[in-house]
Amino acid sequence: MQKTDCMAVAQAAMAQIRSGGGAFLTSLAGDDVNTMTIGWALFGFIWGRPMLTVAVRNTRHTFGIMERAKDFTVSVPLEGMASQLEFCGTTSGRKHNKAKESNLEMLPGVKARSPMVVVPGIQFECRIVYKSAMDPSNLIEEYKSLYPEEDFHTLFYGEIVECYATSDGKMK
Repeated sequence: MQKTDCMAVAQAAMAQIRSGGGAFLTSLAGDDVNTMTIGWALFGFIWGRPMLTVAVRNTRHTFGIMERAKDFTVSVPLEGMASQLEFCGTTSGRKHNKAKESNLEMLPGVKARSPMVVVPGIQFECRIVYKSAMDPSNLIEEYKSLYPEEDFHTLFYGEIVECYATSDGKMK
């Protein structure tokens, strides 16, 4: 594990997410934990802090956990893991233990209570500092087609409290 500047690796993380490969979003509240694949995210600097904002639809199992959680992790694999990303993006955690069924190894966060997926890549630990449900009346018409079920996202703003890179996915 090599601690790294979160904004310096944000471009590599976004390249993986934009490519369609995605990243793992994991959150824990009480005894409930779930990992899902995300394909949308924002990196930035607001309130004097580095932020990673993730979008979660209110119909997702992860949404209910995120609503109660204090933090989340985003694990960005920079190589491999396509089958696990696909599984975690197409299977609901309501009826499946996705980590177990897709052979994902989980490790506790360094600062976050939420665990992280072991990946060869980049890990972000984020403290939820703000959330905002999308108001469809404020969305331009051409984007509304992305929501045929009207299951609009809630944006969770996470202050990046820890960031590190791993070459083999292991924390050393």
